[in-house]
Amino acid sequence: MIEGDTFQRFLLEELNIRGEWVRLSDSFQQATQIVDYPESLKSLLGQAVAASVLLTGTLKFDGRLSIHARGEGPVSLLMAEATNRRTFRGLVNWEGEIAQDAPLTEQLGNAQLAITIDPDKGARYQGVVPLERETLGECLAHYFELSEQLDTFLMLEANESGCFGLMLQKLPDYKTIEDQDAWNRIVQFAKTLKIDEFMETDNETLLLRLFHEEQVLSFEQEPVKFECSCSRERTLTSIESLGQEEALEILENSATIAVDCQFCRQHYEFDRSDVVELFQLGTSH
Repeated sequence: MIEGDTFQRFLLEELNIRGEWVRLSDSFQQATQIVDYPESLKSLLGQAVAASVLLTGTLKFDGRLSIHARGEGPVSLLMAEATNRRTFRGLVNWEGEIAQDAPLTEQLGNAQLAITIDPDKGARYQGVVPLERETLGECLAHYFELSEQLDTFLMLEANESGCFGLMLQKLPDYKTIEDQDAWNRIVQFAKTLKIDEFMETDNETLLLRLFHEEQVLSFEQEPVKFECSCSRERTLTSIESLGQEEALEILENSATIAVDCQFCRQHYEFDRSDVVELFQLGTSH
């Protein structure tokens, strides 16, 4: 049975290669229904979202991981964020027409791809790689090669039904195995996978089809859902970053400060009493 909105790990035990699947259907439709994205940008966002969920499989702590690119092309911002709890959100900002078959470098222009890891406890870490490859999957694989010295393969696909992803990665002790050609062989098998197969075939059947000669250990599937992390408290923090002078200046011309979340379009309003309390000014001011 094909399960939508799921994440699943697997391990090629004898080869020291880890893998992950992600399939997002209803959750991705929910995440994108508030914006009328052009088909090409909905596909790009789907690939980024699938990648962010896959990369959270590498986290060994509670927290979130985001994929973020600011460009000088028609697409000014691409962002996808996922958590270790298998929740995600994402958005694309753009102007003008986007050609359906435009490559990533044309969509974003001169840009860098940032991967930010934000633990609930501990210091934030960010790695950056130039956005020079043809696809998002190739850019992210390049990031792992540079930052982690880990060979990585990503297949990211998206269409009107949802988004899908496969990630393979050498484990640090891969060099201890005798079959040193294993990585190239496994990646070549993975490259034979077509999006139609991904959509129509369950994970276990795909594993058997692709890696039938290998010892494969599959873990339980985990549900994935769209969930925005915005809140009234976090939105107040963004107002605090404006500074009290600018916040109060806005209230000179408006009864409230209104903020709409870019990810879910949740609307928040804050009046003078909220801002006074935020900056602890006191009612005398």
